Amino acid sequence: MFRLRTRPALAALTIAVIFGASAAHSGTDTIRVITGANIVNLDGGAPIQNGVVVITGERITAVGPAGSVSIPDGAVELKLPGKWLMPGLMNMHVHFGLRLPGTLAQQTANETEGGLALRMMSNARKSLLSGTTTVRTPGESRDAIFAIKSAIDRGEYLGPRIWPAGRAIVPTGGHSSEPLFDGIDGADEVRHEARRQILLGAKWIKITISRGIASTGEIAAADMTVDEMRAATDIAHRQGVKVAAHTGSPQATLDALEAGVDSFEHGYFLNEAVFRKMKEKNAWYVPTIVVSQAGAMEFFKRIGSTPFYLARVQAVGKAHWSALQAAIKTGVNIAMGSDQFPYEPNEGTVASVREIELYREAGMTPLQALRTATVNTARMLGAEQDLGLLAPGKYADIIALDGDPTQDIARLRTISMVMKGGMVVRNDADPASVLVTAPGL
Repeated sequence: MFRLRTRPALAALTIAVIFGASAAHSGTDTIRVITGANIVNLDGGAPIQNGVVVITGERITAVGPAGSVSIPDGAVELKLPGKWLMPGLMNMHVHFGLRLPGTLAQQTANETEGGLALRMMSNARKSLLSGTTTVRTPGESRDAIFAIKSAIDRGEYLGPRIWPAGRAIVPTGGHSSEPLFDGIDGADEVRHEARRQILLGAKWIKITISRGIASTGEIAAADMTVDEMRAATDIAHRQGVKVAAHTGSPQATLDALEAGVDSFEHGYFLNEAVFRKMKEKNAWYVPTIVVSQAGAMEFFKRIGSTPFYLARVQAVGKAHWSALQAAIKTGVNIAMGSDQFPYEPNEGTVASVREIELYREAGMTPLQALRTATVNTARMLGAEQDLGLLAPGKYADIIALDGDPTQDIARLRTISMVMKGGMVVRNDADPASVLVTAPGL
């Protein structure tokens, strides 16, 4: 549990509790230290046994074995004897406003902008508390995600760090399009929508270049033209923004690679030849394998998905698994993304964890699987200087486990403490040590 070494630290803690997360973030001189835990080595070396992590404000300032790291006077100490520390999980395919066919879609058919924002904020909070401290949101309905990111960044609400895309750019009749309504067609319309989203704050642009499980029609068919894809990447890359493509189609993926698309989501029917080209272009693959495997069926049934949808999931699942295995075999860049809420129950754990476990089952080593949700994801976002490892200079986004996940990936199921930016937002062993009282906690 936390113990206070001096009264100034007690005063800082009191301010944080009274005024919430925003006040805690403003206290850049607050020093915290985690002691007694072991530190997972995601670079492949030996772990640090009985380690010490010193945190000043939001960032880590020192990491090492006890005895080699001095604990500053006035530090607030969190004792975690026997626990294992690693960076918080980073999930690169999350839709906080997810509405799949079924009961939920019917219940939210007339959802207002405010109702959507509240539902998304609740999903963001639960995602953080489950151990996912960073997300990318590649395509949300309407534009509420930008306000949610801003509120979380200001410390007004609890949630993970967000790299947002706005609405997906969907051609008429494409994946997630509204029946009988026009989509975004032609290069000029794509450019206009990409510019609009960047103005709102998008860090990624999402395009749908083929159909998907939740749409009708042939998933492997290509829906967008190369000119439309190039329009998206041209506008995005001029502004330092990246482009993600929803795809199940080998041909659409090859076209998008020539157009300069940065990451590819799902890839239900991709093969080794496509992944070799993806590796050559240094592009990224975000598998979302959890959505087509057995564990997702419980979720789909719970939200009232139709028999058509359930049958479509089962039909796609085998090909999707083969695609993941081919991606691992070819050594393409892989970043973890679930396409389920990160906290959603799935085969005895949560979706973020189950997604990582499935990479292990498909052929990765435990270390490789862990890196898809830490080191790799930070690199894909261009955030290596801030995230992905427990090292000086990085944000103190930390989770605690009961064992070393590089030896047994199932240890990810034992998350018991979550810290974001130096603030404990969950501590199962000592709930009183939680340092924030932001709305929604």
